[in-house]
Amino acid sequence: MRTGRPIPPLTLTDDERATLDRWARRPTTAQALAERARVILGCAAGKSNTGVARALRLTKQTVGKWRSRFLSKRLDGLLDEPRPGAPRRIGDADVERVMRLTLETTPRDATHWSTRAMARRCGLSQTAISRIWRAFALQPHRVETFKLSKDPLFIEKVRDIVGLYLTPPDKALVLCVDEKAQIQALDRTQPVLPMRPGQVERRTHDYTRYGTTSLFAALNVNTGTVIGEFHRRHRAKEFRKFLDTIEAAVPPALEVHLIADNYGTHKNTADPSLAGAPSPVPRALHADRCVVDQPRGTLVRGAHRQAIATWRPSQHAPTRGRDRALHRGHERTSHAVRVDQDGR
Repeated sequence: MRTGRPIPPLTLTDDERATLDRWARRPTTAQALAERARVILGCAAGKSNTGVARALRLTKQTVGKWRSRFLSKRLDGLLDEPRPGAPRRIGDADVERVMRLTLETTPRDATHWSTRAMARRCGLSQTAISRIWRAFALQPHRVETFKLSKDPLFIEKVRDIVGLYLTPPDKALVLCVDEKAQIQALDRTQPVLPMRPGQVERRTHDYTRYGTTSLFAALNVNTGTVIGEFHRRHRAKEFRKFLDTIEAAVPPALEVHLIADNYGTHKNTADPSLAGAPSPVPRALHADRCVVDQPRGTLVRGAHRQAIATWRPSQHAPTRGRDRALHRGHERTSHAVRVDQDGR
């Protein structure tokens, strides 16, 4: 004679069986949910609670609990109920106040809000302010710059310049031209002591200023070669001399296309010495700085570092009058350097 409480039969629909099979076999399912699904599948196969517990190495009480929950709530009974956790200490009004102060105000003693300054202002913790800012993707300390061109032909210029970069004409050379003015000509107050075995290179901590110089540079977009030239001043005359240097460095069979910004030095023809002179390049494009500023900035800095490194004053030369020799040496020498591709 059978004793104990009767076990109600457990039957599954096709959809429930497919869902339980998916929970039990899917590798991304939580192990607790997969174990419960295997318990219900074993019970639906006609096994007793003792047989299912022995097969899955569980207790009979665990199998009976999940059987009863499935019979009462079906699949929803196998899922964990949402846990309320600790009650909220920061309400919606506090979040709204932090957002309004962050977006609409600035601190009195700083240019932007910090988490600690906002915490003192709102009476909250610094961690709470950080969580609120991360939730709404707010970064008051970061500032990005932009510039909208007012040139009515801006789109046409961009297409023309990008077309020259990507698909230059046949038998043509595309050069990106710019200047770096006000470069400080510096030198150590005493000669540099060279490196020796067991002794690193030594130099004085102070330096002497020899005025400023200007670097004119042209980047060959196709090969990465830079044509550079130093001048004492930054005027249309010096730019014209640099164009002559480009003309001498480029083979006569190639057509030259210059891409430069609209600086006055590049298009000034008021100088009587330049009024009647023909342009050494067949074509020059004047574009807004935002179009080609990034590659030019790299080429000017790279050319400046390598050109300065090539000029080493004599250790025995007197310090007086060295600034004139520096400028004369720079203006006589035409520097051609290659820009690092990763840096560019």
